[in-house]
Amino acid sequence: MAKRPIRKRQYCNLVGFVLTLVLGLFFVPAGVLADDPEVTITRLDNLPNRLFYFDDTPVILIHDPVTLTVLRSADEGKTWNPISGVDSAVRLIPHPHNNEMAFIIGRRTTHWVSYNRGDSWQSFETSREASLAGNTLSFHAEKPEWILFQGVACDDTGDGKWGGGRTCWDETFYTTDAFRTAPELLLAQTSQCIFARSTPDTAGAPEKLIFCVAFDPNTKPGPGGIHSYKDSRLFSSEDWFQNTKKFVDLGIGKKAKGVVGLGVVSKFMVAALRAADGESRRASGGDPMHLYVSTDGLEWRQTRFPHSALPDLRENAYTIVESTTHSIAVDILTSPSANIGTLFVSSGEGTYFVQALADTNRNEYGIVDFEQLVGLEGIGIANVVANREEVVGWGETKKLKSVITYDDGSSWRPLKAPEKKVNGDDWSCNREDPSTCSLHVHSVTVPHNYGRIFSSNAPGYVMAVGSVGDRLLPYEDCDTFLSTDAGLTWSVVQEGAHKYEFGDQGSILVIADDEEATDHVHYSYDGGVTWEELNLGITVRTLVLTTIPDSTSQKFVLLGTATRKDSGDGRHAMIFLDFAPLQHRQCIGTDMERWYARDGEGKECLMGHKQWYQRRKLDALCYIGHKFKDPVGHEEDCPCTDTDYECDFNYVRQDGECVAVGPETVPAATCAKPDDKYLGSSGYRKIPGNTCDQSSGIRKDEKIEKPCSLARPENGKASHVTHEFDTIVSQYSYFSYSQTILLELADGTIWQSSNEAFSWKQLAAGNSFLGVTMHSYAPERAYLITNQRKVFYTTDTGRSWNTFTTPMEPNNLGIPILDFHPTKSDWLIYTGSTDCTATLSNNCHAVAYYSTDHGRRWKQIEQYVRTCAWARDSRLKIDEREIICESYRNKKGSQKSGDYNPLELIAGANYYSKKIKLFDAVVGFASFSEYLLVAQLNEQAGTLTLQVSLDGYHFSEGQFPPSMRIENRAYTILESSTDSVFLHVTMNAATNKEWGSIFKSNSNGTYYGLSVEHVNRNTAGYVDFEKMIGLDGIAVINVVTNPAEADISGNKKIQSRITHNDGGTWKPLNPPARDSLGVDYDCRSTACSLQIHGYTERRDPKATYSSPSAVGLMLAVGNVGEELAAYPDSDLFLTRDGGFTWEEVHKDAHMWEFGDSGSIIVLVNDEEATDHVIYSLDEGLTWNEYSFEYPIRVRTIQTVPQDTSRRFFLLGERPSDPTKTVLIHLDFSAITQQKCQLKIEDPNHDDFELWSPSEGRDETCLFGRQTLYHRRIRDKNCYIGEAVEQPRSIVRNCTCTDSDFECEFNYYRDSSGKCVLVEGATALSVSTEYEQCDGFSAFWYERTAYRKIPYSSCEGGDRPDRGKQHACPGLIGRPGLGGLFWGSIAVLPFALAGLVGWWWFTKGSQGGSIRLGDHRAFGSDASSGALSTLASVPYFLIGVAQASWAWVVRKVPVLEDLFGRRMPYRQVPLDDDAEILATYEDE
Repeated sequence: MAKRPIRKRQYCNLVGFVLTLVLGLFFVPAGVLADDPEVTITRLDNLPNRLFYFDDTPVILIHDPVTLTVLRSADEGKTWNPISGVDSAVRLIPHPHNNEMAFIIGRRTTHWVSYNRGDSWQSFETSREASLAGNTLSFHAEKPEWILFQGVACDDTGDGKWGGGRTCWDETFYTTDAFRTAPELLLAQTSQCIFARSTPDTAGAPEKLIFCVAFDPNTKPGPGGIHSYKDSRLFSSEDWFQNTKKFVDLGIGKKAKGVVGLGVVSKFMVAALRAADGESRRASGGDPMHLYVSTDGLEWRQTRFPHSALPDLRENAYTIVESTTHSIAVDILTSPSANIGTLFVSSGEGTYFVQALADTNRNEYGIVDFEQLVGLEGIGIANVVANREEVVGWGETKKLKSVITYDDGSSWRPLKAPEKKVNGDDWSCNREDPSTCSLHVHSVTVPHNYGRIFSSNAPGYVMAVGSVGDRLLPYEDCDTFLSTDAGLTWSVVQEGAHKYEFGDQGSILVIADDEEATDHVHYSYDGGVTWEELNLGITVRTLVLTTIPDSTSQKFVLLGTATRKDSGDGRHAMIFLDFAPLQHRQCIGTDMERWYARDGEGKECLMGHKQWYQRRKLDALCYIGHKFKDPVGHEEDCPCTDTDYECDFNYVRQDGECVAVGPETVPAATCAKPDDKYLGSSGYRKIPGNTCDQSSGIRKDEKIEKPCSLARPENGKASHVTHEFDTIVSQYSYFSYSQTILLELADGTIWQSSNEAFSWKQLAAGNSFLGVTMHSYAPERAYLITNQRKVFYTTDTGRSWNTFTTPMEPNNLGIPILDFHPTKSDWLIYTGSTDCTATLSNNCHAVAYYSTDHGRRWKQIEQYVRTCAWARDSRLKIDEREIICESYRNKKGSQKSGDYNPLELIAGANYYSKKIKLFDAVVGFASFSEYLLVAQLNEQAGTLTLQVSLDGYHFSEGQFPPSMRIENRAYTILESSTDSVFLHVTMNAATNKEWGSIFKSNSNGTYYGLSVEHVNRNTAGYVDFEKMIGLDGIAVINVVTNPAEADISGNKKIQSRITHNDGGTWKPLNPPARDSLGVDYDCRSTACSLQIHGYTERRDPKATYSSPSAVGLMLAVGNVGEELAAYPDSDLFLTRDGGFTWEEVHKDAHMWEFGDSGSIIVLVNDEEATDHVIYSLDEGLTWNEYSFEYPIRVRTIQTVPQDTSRRFFLLGERPSDPTKTVLIHLDFSAITQQKCQLKIEDPNHDDFELWSPSEGRDETCLFGRQTLYHRRIRDKNCYIGEAVEQPRSIVRNCTCTDSDFECEFNYYRDSSGKCVLVEGATALSVSTEYEQCDGFSAFWYERTAYRKIPYSSCEGGDRPDRGKQHACPGLIGRPGLGGLFWGSIAVLPFALAGLVGWWWFTKGSQGGSIRLGDHRAFGSDASSGALSTLASVPYFLIGVAQASWAWVVRKVPVLEDLFGRRMPYRQVPLDDDAEILATYEDE
C-alpha cells in the first residue's frame, strides 16, 4: 500500500489502477464527535489516474484525465484546489529525486514546471511535441536540474491513402536548469536516453555520462514510422553529445546492435539486446535475448543464466524485480502459455545468475508475484504455481502457494498459518503440515490498492489478503491477515478482503471493505488486537486507501465511488481521515521496544548483522507523532559465519566450496624463484554489503600462502599441474561452453574440475556411481547415476548438486537410463528395471517413467520396453508431449532371456496416454534433422526395410538399386548436413575384411544412388568416413583397393579419397612435394598420393581431423605413397584449405588437439611414453617443446569442445604403474597477451585474412558458390579468444559445372566418369512434373541420368540434369524439405538368440509425409536372408554416456580402448545445426 511514492514502486507504470480528478469540488464535513477521528469528503466528477505525494511533505497532486486538469491539496487531502495557469494537462510527472519539482506535459509544445510543490507553475516550450510512448522525462539522481526530454519529430510524406501520411521519430533534448531556458537537442533518432547516474546507487559512474539507444541519424523510420530493432545501437557521451558520440560495443564489438531495452536498477545499468532472426547461437535451441550489465557505465559484461531456464527467452519475457545494491533479481518466463517463470539472483557484479525460485507466478504484463519487505534486508514474499504441469499440459487453473525468504532468495518456506480463525475456530487443515496447511496471500500480479502490497516503513508490520489451506483462494473468498514480526507469525484480523494501510509507524492500522460498498472503515491502535469502526458519512466502493509514503502520519485518504443515487455532487469521493483528534498522549521511552528482525529459524543475524528498530509496544495507548521522520534502523554486527561469504573473483562454487577457475596472477616482486611462495586468495570474499565481525567469527577471505608453481606463469611461458588418481579414469565429460569437467573413475567415484582440469574435487564422497549422463540439450545439466534410486544432478554447470529419487533402480539391460526433452529441460524419461538382480529371474524387464518437474514426481509410461524417448525435437515440431517407445509385444518373461519377442514401435500422444502403433515389428528407429528413420522388420521374410518419415506418422520405403538391396546386409547411416542421406552398405562382412559401398539419397531420403564403392569399415560397424567441420560437402574416406585379394588374404590395401562436392566425385589426396625436413618425396606414379589413417584405426575417437572453430584446418596421420602404411611408420600432415593441398608438419605419429580456434596446435607422441608435448603457434610452420615431470603413456589430449581455449589436459599412465591415471593440466594462456584484432571496416590493418576454399586452384566454387571466411593470418603472434563469428558471405553464385551434378537413382559413374544405368535396373520415370511444378515454376524438364546436387546453388551453364522441356499445367505446391544434420547409426546383422540392442538417437523436424510415385523403381525381390537388426552405434560412443557401459568398462578395462566415448561421425559445423549439436561435441 502507499508506503513509497510512485517513483519508487516496481510496477506503478504497468498496474494502471484508476485514479484522477474532478471539475467541481464539493466539501462535506461529516459529523465529528469529541475525540473521534475527523472525516472530510471531497466529491469528484471523474476518477483520477495519477496521485502522488511530494516526499516528506503534506502536499498531494492528482490528475483528471477527462478534463485534463490537476488538483492540489496542501493538507494531506483534506482540502483540494485546482491549479491555475495550466490547460490541457496530458501527463503529470513528479521529480523522483527532488521533492520541490513536478512537471505537466501539455498537448503540443507547451508544458509546465513547478519549483514549489505545485503551488505555482511556469510554462516552457519545446521544439517538439512530447513522446508519450515511454518515459517523457529522465532525471539525474544528484543534479535535479539535469533532465532529458523525449520529443517526437514528424515529416509529411504524402504516402497516405488521401495524399497525407507522416513519418515520425523520437528526438531527445536536455536541460541543465530544469527548463528555465529552452532545452537543447541532445540526439536525434533515439528511442530512449538516460543518465548513468539515474539512481543514488550509481555514484560510481561518471557524473555527466548519458546513454542513448539510437538509430542511424541519416535514416528515417521505415513503413509505419517504425525503425527496425536490428538497427538500434547504444551510444554514450559525457559532453551532451556535442563533440563525442561513443558507440558502446558492450564488449562484443560491432555485433552490439538490436538494443531493445535500457535501464538502471539499483547500482546496475542493464541493456537488453535482441538477436536478429537466425543469429541466435545457443546450444539448446535459440536465445533471442541477451542481457548486459555494468556497474560503472564503462565496462559491460554479458549476464550468464543457466540455459535450461531460457528455452524461449523473448522480448518482454523477463522481468527485473526488486533488487538490492548487491545483486539483480530477474524473473524469466519459462512457460509462456501459462505465464509461469523462474526467479534468478545474480552474483555481486551482476553477471552470473543462479536459480532462486522455480515456477513463479506472473501475469500477462510480465509482473511477478514477488515483493521485498521495506527496510528489512533479505526478506521477501513470492507466489509459486504448485501445479505447473497441469497448467501447462492441460490448461488447468493455477494453484498458487505463497513462500517467504529470509536470506535474499537462497531458501524459501511456506507462510505459517495463524493458530485460529478470527472467530476462534480451528482450521480445517493440519497446521503441522505446511505443504497442505499454510497461509497464501494475493500479491502484485493483481493489485487491489495503491503502492506496495505487503509492508511499509512501519517496522515488522505486514498485512495481506489471503487464505489458509493448500492453495490461494479467489480474492472474494479470502480474509485479511496481519503479521507484526515480518511474516514469522500471522493472525486473522477481519473476515473478508479489505484494503489496508499503516499510519504513525504502525501505531494505527486502517482497513476498508474491498468486497462490496461500505459506509465505514475499521481502525486499530493495538496492533490489530481490537478494532473500532469509523463512520464515513457516505457509502462508497473503495478504490484506494493510502497515506504519506513513509507511513508516519495519522492522516489517510480513501478514494471511492458512490452509488448512482448519491452522485448528485460528483460520483466519486476523496475521503480524508484524520485520527489525530483522538488526542492520545505521545509515546515516551517506556512505551517503546527494541524489535529485532529474525529469519524463519529465529536467527537474528541477517547480512552479517542484527537489524533492530525502536517501535511502539503493541499495547501502548499513545501515538509516535514523528511525521516525515522515517524509522531508524540500527545494526549490531554478528560474528562471521559461512553464510557471510561468497566466491572470490575467478572462483566458482563447486559442491559447496569455492574453487579456482585457473591460475591467479601473483603480486608484483614475488615468485622470483620456482620454489618461492606467495599470498593468494583463499577463494572467498565477504558478500558486498555484509558487515559481519571477522574478529569474533571465522575469516574465510584471509590470504593464504601458495607455492608459485600454482600461480599464473610469466608472460611467454606455459605451465602445467599434475594430478594422480589411484585408479583408471573410465569416462570424462565436458559441460559444453564451460570450463567444467567431470571424471568417472573405475572405483565408482566422480571428480569435478571447474577450471579446465587445473584442480579437482571429489563429488558426493561415500556414494558409488554407475555413470555420468550429460543432458543432451541443456549444456549446464548433468546427472550422476548411483546404484540405488538416488540420482545427483546439477542445473548450473556443477556449481551445486542436488538429488532426486527415481521410481526404481536403474536398469542393467543396456538401455539408456535417461532421455531428455529438447525444449523442456525439466522433462525427463527414466528407464529402470525390476526383478533383474537375480541371474535366473524369469520376470526381469524394463519400466519407463516420465517426469515434467525434474524428478520430483514420476508417472509410468510402459513396461517391457527397449527404448522410450521424447518424440519432439528442436526441428521436429510435433506435439511436445508425445513419447515414442520400442515396446515388446508380449509383456511377460525376462528381457534377458533372448527369446524372440517382437518390438512394436508405439507413438503415444499426451504423455503416452493415447497410443498409436506405427509398426508391428522393428529393430530400431532414429531421427535425423526432419527425418524419422525406422528399420522395419518383415517377420515372415526375415528381412529389413528402411522406412522414412517427415512427420512421424506417414512413412515411405527407401529405394535402392536392384543389385544392392539392404534387406540382408549391415548398413551404417552416415552424417550429412547437405540435404541428403549417406548410407554405407556392407558388401563384405567377413571378419577383418569388411568393406562396403556408400549410397547417397535424394533430398527426401527415399531414393539411394551409388556414390563410391569398396569403402573400408571395421568389425564394430564403423566406417572410415569423416566430414570436415565448418565446410559443407567435404569428406574423407578410405577405400580398399584390393577387395578380391583381401577377401582371401585378409590383407587390405588402403587408399584415401576426398570429395569436395558432397560425394558427387571422389579423388585421391594431393601429396605434398617434400616432407617436413625439406626432402623430396619419391612419388612419381599416378597411384602415389597422400594416404591417412581413418576413424576405424583411431585410438582416441575425439581426435577428429578438423575443428569446429578453425575453418579449413585439418590434421591427419598418414604417409605419401601408393597405399596406407602402418601407423608407427606414419607422419603428421596438415591442410589449411579444406584438403585441397597438404603439407607434412612433423615426423612420427602424434595425437593432436586444436586450441584457440587453431592459433595453437598441441601434439603428443602417440607411439610411446613421453615427458613432453610440442606446440605450434603458426599452424605448423615452427614447433616448440614443453616438458613435464616424468614420462607417461598418453591416452588422450583434450580441451573444451569448441577448441577455443588455450588450456588442455592429458590423460595417461606411467609405464611402471598402468593401474593409476596421471592427469596433466597444460596452460598456454600466458604465451602471448596480444589479442588478435578483427576489423571489418579496415581489413588491411588487422590480424585476419579473408579466405575462400577456391583460392589457388582451378575449381573456384564449392556447391555452386564462392564463399569467404575469416581466418587468422598464419604467422601473426596473437590469440583469438572467443570463436570468430564467420560471416559466410557469398561472393557470388557460380555457373553450373560437372561438379554440381551427380548420378540419378539407379545410375552410377563408370570409369570414364559418365553416369550409366545399373545393369538390370529400371530408371525412374522421365516425368518430374510433380516435383518441379511447385506453383512458381513455368516449366518442368524430363529426368536424365544426372541430378543436380541438392545443396548446390549454381546458376545457368550446362544442365545435364534437364531433358526435354514441358510447360507446367497448373499450380502445385510442395513443402520445402530440409537437410540432415550430423549423425550416425550402425546397422549390423544378428542371430536370433541373445539380442540386446544398445541404442542412441537424435531427433529432427519439419512436417509432411514423403511422397513416392505409384511406380516401383525395380521389380519385386522377395529373396530372404538371415534375420537382420539395427543395432545403433553404442550410445556411449556418441554422447549419451550411460551407466551400464561405464560399469562394463570398469569390469573389462580392455574395452576402453576399443570403444572410446566420441561419436564417430558427428561433427559440429558452423551453421544452424551447431546450436543443436554442440552439446554432443564433448561427450
